[in-house]
Amino acid sequence: MAKKVKGSIAKPSLADDIRASWQEALKYVRGEKADVVVHRVVPHDTDAREARLKLGLSQREFASFIGTAVGTVRKWELGTRRPSGAARTLIEVIKSEPKAVRRAIAKSKSAA
Repeated sequence: MAKKVKGSIAKPSLADDIRASWQEALKYVRGEKADVVVHRVVPHDTDAREARLKLGLSQREFASFIGTAVGTVRKWELGTRRPSGAARTLIEVIKSEPKAVRRAIAKSKSAA
């Protein structure tokens, strides 16, 4: 990959580096021996998704319902982040008693 320039080795250009990476990826896909590192990420359903579905809400509605950002809910559901602390507890309560949580949150919002 590196080119010799007047007795020294020059740093490959970004385009050369991308081209070489692309060639390695093609080798891997074809089943040929390639010097690559493969990361496998397997997303799975999370408790947050289960709780949201029990309430019958979209991700945006669920985020608003529990007072967090929709991006946070998406990350929980993708498995790239895990809820912690109060959010984890609320999710567990929603899973077991979704109607009670709806009533409690409706009361707190009407009192505010």
